[in-house]
Amino acid sequence: MSGPTENVEPGDLGPAAKAELDRAFEDFYRAHLRDVYSYAYYRVGNHHDAEDLTEQAFLQAYRHFDRARRESHGRPLRPWLIRIAHNLASNYYRDRSRRPQTPLENADPIAARHDTVAIAEGREELRQVMANLEHLSDDRREALIMRFALGMDNREIARALGRSDGATKVLIHRAIKQLQEKMSDERGE
Repeated sequence: MSGPTENVEPGDLGPAAKAELDRAFEDFYRAHLRDVYSYAYYRVGNHHDAEDLTEQAFLQAYRHFDRARRESHGRPLRPWLIRIAHNLASNYYRDRSRRPQTPLENADPIAARHDTVAIAEGREELRQVMANLEHLSDDRREALIMRFALGMDNREIARALGRSDGATKVLIHRAIKQLQEKMSDERGE
């Protein structure tokens, strides 16, 4: 019999416990699929690679889900899952570092009813933001993606990045300031 802190693979559980774990993971998957995919897409800028990273993140999460639930002490598991996606995205960049990368293409703003001019301006501004995100350090870029694309609060971001709440607040503040300065410089302000 396994102790409470050992990693128990889903296949090692009895049928009833495995069925309960699978139901809980299915709910977890449905609740967080969009967040993980959005995070992966903003990190890699490619639909197909984002799908692959999302699938890998959930496969890893499934293997460790039982232990993560036990060790979370009731805290949300979303930061843990985003941390898995973060690590996979970091590995993605490390693995691809020898190959040329294509820039983020076809970035569209959130769909809303606007006239054609407003849509064109929105797309151009989003392209500028996305291009300038590339000039930020990895930790600053990731913190902004988590904050604004995923709507994570500072505490969740801190847990996902393995930082203190205070350090995360400073990180986000500096990232926003750097992004604003870069965009102001480009506009000649």
